[in-house]
Amino acid sequence: MKEPPLSTLRGFVTLHVTGPQVEKFINAVAEAGIVIWEVKPAGDGASLNLLLNDFFALRPLLKKTGCRMHVTARNGLPFRAARLWRRKLFAAGILLFGVTLLLFCSMVWTIRVEGNKLIASDDILAAARQEGVYPYQWIWRMEDPDKLSKKLASRVPGISWVGVERTGTSITIQVVEADRPENKPLLSQRHLVSRTDAVVTGIYAEQGRPVVGIHSRVKKGQILISGALGDEENIEYVVAKGEVKGLVWHEYNIEVPLKTTSSSYTGERKDRTYLVLGKWAVQLWGYGKSGFDKSRTLTENNMLTWRSLRLPLGVMTEKELQIQYTSSEKTAEEARADGIARAKNDILARYGADSTIKSQKILHEKKDNGKVYIKVLFEVEEKIAEELPIVNN
Repeated sequence: MKEPPLSTLRGFVTLHVTGPQVEKFINAVAEAGIVIWEVKPAGDGASLNLLLNDFFALRPLLKKTGCRMHVTARNGLPFRAARLWRRKLFAAGILLFGVTLLLFCSMVWTIRVEGNKLIASDDILAAARQEGVYPYQWIWRMEDPDKLSKKLASRVPGISWVGVERTGTSITIQVVEADRPENKPLLSQRHLVSRTDAVVTGIYAEQGRPVVGIHSRVKKGQILISGALGDEENIEYVVAKGEVKGLVWHEYNIEVPLKTTSSSYTGERKDRTYLVLGKWAVQLWGYGKSGFDKSRTLTENNMLTWRSLRLPLGVMTEKELQIQYTSSEKTAEEARADGIARAKNDILARYGADSTIKSQKILHEKKDNGKVYIKVLFEVEEKIAEELPIVNN
């Protein structure tokens, strides 16, 4: 026969039947309408499965056929429930765990804000808190996402659209900021003057009156583009705008060692883990010495937090990383090229990436105490204009 439906929920037993008329007993069971399955020979008798409800109906048939039965297995929900009932504390623990897990799954644990650039996330989270959306809030106490989206959009200025999406215990607030007009800085009346001594190579006056020409030699502080228009009787002050480039000379004293030592990680490391309680730390794992000749130790602290509170309990991990040192030597030519390259990078970093190094001249070079000393003069074409406010007395 086939296994009846929901046999696991209803419960069933496995019997071992012995006696002189086992076959007659099985036929009598079938004639009585009792469902049995997995009937197979077992030793000097037969093994079969039977629903728990039909178990006590076998006694008359056993007496009639002179057979005996022995329960070899009990399966299904009724037997498991009975075993749990005998272990009440264990069953109560499972029930309490299930209830706690259900409660934890019914709370909001994390809230993320996406899409905002100008509006601070804290302002959006503060508005969401006023609408009842915050960590450790019950999910069933929150309003529908559509209603929350409309309320948040009206509560936070500068937002054109808000979307609220819940995934499990996490809330994602997606924000589309409204377009804002560009805030142009308020500029005062000014001249553009030279910030250093130079020879002018190019001048472009967007606003104002240029007072020097190309190939003019200018001093530091000299006006390049004037913000004063007109004559002495009819004068108007404007914001001078433009760009002036000129040749400037920079002198560098360069010092480059011929022998250098660098360090690098080998990839080998040893970790130590500590349990931190206040000012005390108890080592849990990673006992023993690392055996590294040279090493560097990095420390990571992972302390427990509750909302905005930082608890004095956590785990500290020390990572001891093995280090190896390598030495390299340079020739005088290599040291000179390295020093000049560093000076050029410094010029571009100081005076703008659009600066152009026109020429270079080594004024002095010597080798002493394992180092190369160089004095170099660079001719650089760079922007030389800076602002000078116009003050009217």
